[in-house]
Amino acid sequence: MQFRQGQKEAIARGELTLTLRRWRRPQAKVGGRYRVGSHVIEVTSVERVEPSDISVADARAAGHDSPQAALDAVRANQRSSGDPEAPLYWIEFRSLGEQADPRAALAADDALQSEDIAELTARLNKMDARSQHGPWTRATLAAIAEAPGRRAAELAAAQSRETKKFKTDVRKLKALGLTISLEVGYRLSPRGQVVLDALQEPTTAAPPQSHAPR
Repeated sequence: MQFRQGQKEAIARGELTLTLRRWRRPQAKVGGRYRVGSHVIEVTSVERVEPSDISVADARAAGHDSPQAALDAVRANQRSSGDPEAPLYWIEFRSLGEQADPRAALAADDALQSEDIAELTARLNKMDARSQHGPWTRATLAAIAEAPGRRAAELAAAQSRETKKFKTDVRKLKALGLTISLEVGYRLSPRGQVVLDALQEPTTAAPPQSHAPR
């Protein structure tokens, strides 16, 4: 689940414990843990509700002054590709406090052996093979390396891709420790740079075969 910076700070202070989302189907589950900045939250309730069910107390728990303000925020924050008539869900959560991101240690680990490179290359190949829009992993790593901090929408447009799906793919690379999210855009991690360098190494051409005269 994505939150704005002000909301992340309110979650860290324990002031925001509820969010409202319109989803075609639930995108969070009870017991699920999600990273919000340096903190981790645990979802305690996911309920489908009607707009008329939202009380003033609920709205304030979601960081708004009134039910209407909360509903207006849902509409304003909804992606352009979202369905404004999708069911409304109420998601309650609790903060588990600040926790180290294991991906940070992974991203910093650039002491990769040949077998590590081979394993990561195989995983990237599988991602490409499963993709409905064709191979994307190498092009995405290269684009981020070339323009660190460039907006995701611009990176996606340069590849003729939808921004939402592009961001989802970058998160897959981040899970492997290959990219780092910035306030705007991304950059390659030390680990990601090693992997990209290996992927871009020219393959050694096979020597011409000599054919003995018949």
